[in-house]
Amino acid sequence: MNLSRITCLATLLLTAPAAAQLQITPPAAMPSPSAEKQKPKEKPKAKPHTITKKKEAAPAPKPSASPSPAPAATVIPAPPTDNSNVDLVFGAYQRGQYKTAFDLATARAKNGDPKAMTMLGELYSNAMGIRRDYAKAIEWYKRASDAGDREAMFALAMLRIAGRGSPVDKGDAVKLMASAAKLGEPKAAYNLALLYLDGQTLPQDVKRAAELLRQAADAGVPEAQYALATFYKEGTSVPKDLDKAVRLLQAASLADNVDAEVEYAIALFNGTGTPKNQPAAVALLRKASRQGSAIAQNRLAWVLINGMGAPVDKVEGFKWHLVAKTTGKGDPELDKQLADLPAEDRAKAEAAARKWLGTK
Repeated sequence: MNLSRITCLATLLLTAPAAAQLQITPPAAMPSPSAEKQKPKEKPKAKPHTITKKKEAAPAPKPSASPSPAPAATVIPAPPTDNSNVDLVFGAYQRGQYKTAFDLATARAKNGDPKAMTMLGELYSNAMGIRRDYAKAIEWYKRASDAGDREAMFALAMLRIAGRGSPVDKGDAVKLMASAAKLGEPKAAYNLALLYLDGQTLPQDVKRAAELLRQAADAGVPEAQYALATFYKEGTSVPKDLDKAVRLLQAASLADNVDAEVEYAIALFNGTGTPKNQPAAVALLRKASRQGSAIAQNRLAWVLINGMGAPVDKVEGFKWHLVAKTTGKGDPELDKQLADLPAEDRAKAEAAARKWLGTK
């Protein structure tokens, strides 16, 4: 059972795109007795027209390392369709009219509307139209949580874990997250799954994590779709099923999950669990490369330099090789080929890489 690949990449899900994320450092994954008895066969070396995702050595877990605080989760409350007043609040929020949303939500919250309370917590915690005040955000999230609002429960759980507005309280955070997940909040289900994988805040329970990931994946959370795809690909607490894994990777890649884009591109290129489609694979590798994936950049370099699924373009290929190398994803074989490149083409590749990186 190899969990390091999932948990090393996994982060507690924050819906604010620019927000820093809370890293989870997992304990060393212990192989199950059945896994020890039946070790997987050694994979054959890749053929010339096969690409693979290079596996990086997992970093040694830090002993009892406490996660650093993360900012509050951004929760966009979904208004009930039968309440035009709350629809006005949500509409103002969507248009960026935060002061208007605050005024409208305040009036609704006084009448006991939990969605309006959640909105006030959101505005206070993210300094939208009003000065940031985590204590007031907690107050409103707590009132909405007590009234049964699942999004408020999740947001409050994230504040408890991060220690924003009050001391860190992982116990209360877990309870809130579990309640929100039980009520169908997909982000809560995903994060709770990570805590079960982590094995520090909660006892490690991979089977329960798989169930929660399925719940979140079915609701369209791309991070959960990617993680669950890895479960199916490796047969971790679920039957091994490459077809399901690829379908999940496809769904997550359509939602711009970069890791899923890379994995799905490799599946398409090799025809693993899906019909082979190398042009589509190369297009996905290009997309992921532009999004900053060093693994995608390295694989794209290979296909362009060798004309695998795309016309040969050594200048562009070596550009991506040099870009990937700046993030520590060097490739000795490509270094050798770069050294043999004509000086003019090498200069062009180096100039293109500098332009992409924004360096002189």
